Amino acid sequence: MAEGVFRKILQRENANERFEIDSAGLLNYHEGELADSRMRFHASKRGYNLVHRSRPVKKSDFEKFDLIIGMDEENIEGLKRLASTSEDVEKIRRMTDFCKEINAYSVPDPYYGGDQGFERVIDLLEDACEGLYEEVK
Repeated sequence: MAEGVFRKILQRENANERFEIDSAGLLNYHEGELADSRMRFHASKRGYNLVHRSRPVKKSDFEKFDLIIGMDEENIEGLKRLASTSEDVEKIRRMTDFCKEINAYSVPDPYYGGDQGFERVIDLLEDACEGLYEEVK
């Protein structure tokens, strides 16, 4: 969802060519799959079309990208374990560190809750991605 939100911001700002972004997870058991159908449903209600297919984070991502962003403490710790150097660790940031309006420590996993959980995640990511864009533009 974060990739979809950030891509929409880049499109709005005519900045698509200035950034390379990709989404990845720490676990590979959903590799090649689209986002959860419930997330795609809630995203589509807000004008997002989530077409990214899941892939696991690779060590080479630390060479390719300037920032590696985790959604929660488990993500952050997993990313740190994948990092090879102190420079790699410095690239790791928490998504909610970029929030401008919403006070949150992490982006919760909505998959075991109801509709409100998915809506809350989108709210958080919209706020955080706006802040992220402000920082990296």
